[in-house]
Amino acid sequence: MIVISDTSAIVNLAVVGRVEILRQLYGKVLIPQAVRQEIGMADPSVLQQTNLLNLGWIETVAITDRVLLAAIRPQLDAGEAEAVALAVQTKADFLLMDERRGRRVATDLGLHVIGLLGILLEAKHRKLLPLVKPTLDDLISRAGFWISKSLYERVLSAAGE
Repeated sequence: MIVISDTSAIVNLAVVGRVEILRQLYGKVLIPQAVRQEIGMADPSVLQQTNLLNLGWIETVAITDRVLLAAIRPQLDAGEAEAVALAVQTKADFLLMDERRGRRVATDLGLHVIGLLGILLEAKHRKLLPLVKPTLDDLISRAGFWISKSLYERVLSAAGE
């Protein structure tokens, strides 16, 4: 399985001490150079606690399709654009991304996108997470992850909580 991630899923899960869920779900996660650079700008305490840039299962891969990257770059920030380009390049099974514009570009290119909430639901489904609510609440309070009240309730309902 080939899984590409932008910055948000990795950093947000690291902030709440749950980045290991990505390894448990997907084995290896590929990121482009721009995402690695964005991760490097995360809160130093998070980087130090998790050793985030040195996890063996997060691998940085170079973008080779510069034409595609140039075409989508004006619409997205560097990390999102490179993540989308890398997902196309590698024919990824999944792209982990939350940002709405990036998700739209990715789905227009035929990519399968999973956001952080989908990751949490999948982790619960596979019994890697006993409850979604505590992690979701941590993401909101500690990582500053924004979610509408109605979506919050729909996620908990989908999780059976």
